[in-house]
Amino acid sequence: MTKLDQAFALFDSYNRQSPTHISNSGQDYPIEYFYAIKLHEWISILRSDASEALLLASRCQHIGRWEIPRGSYPEGRIGYLTWRSDLSRFHAQKAEEILRSVDYDDMTIKRVKEIVQKKAIKKDPEVQTMEDALCLLFLQYQYDELIAKQSEEKMIAILQKTLSKMSHQGTQVALTLRYSEEGERLLKKALAA
Repeated sequence: MTKLDQAFALFDSYNRQSPTHISNSGQDYPIEYFYAIKLHEWISILRSDASEALLLASRCQHIGRWEIPRGSYPEGRIGYLTWRSDLSRFHAQKAEEILRSVDYDDMTIKRVKEIVQKKAIKKDPEVQTMEDALCLLFLQYQYDELIAKQSEEKMIAILQKTLSKMSHQGTQVALTLRYSEEGERLLKKALAA
């Protein structure tokens, strides 16, 4: 096994510990493992020339996310942003531990952490690819579930924020996805606003 394969196996093993599961195409998956695999697929679609660091980051972007639950932080925007910031550091630390265990060099580890923590988004092409892939993952697998929980006004705002984070390429790919009837309607409203 290559170092890349070893790291993937360790990331996947860790993410298979997720207590929450998702059903897709009749199969049950630990949710963080499923999303890591799908994020990796999106990265491979968006960047056929993806660097090893970007591929590694795609498989550990949200590693162990269940270990720092949102409910352990105060409600509201400040609590949410603090949670996201703490999670980002946690994911980077877990990634570093695993990458060191398979003898990755400091430069690769540093680069993976930069991508995982989304440093220099909009300026760093690989970080932007990660953001595009995360947004596409949301639109493909989480969007319809969120529609059921949010008002139309809130969903349009969420869509506008999501699309504003994406590159032109990412947005073009997002427009080719298949959406539910309601998802399509809200997306058109968000684009028109």
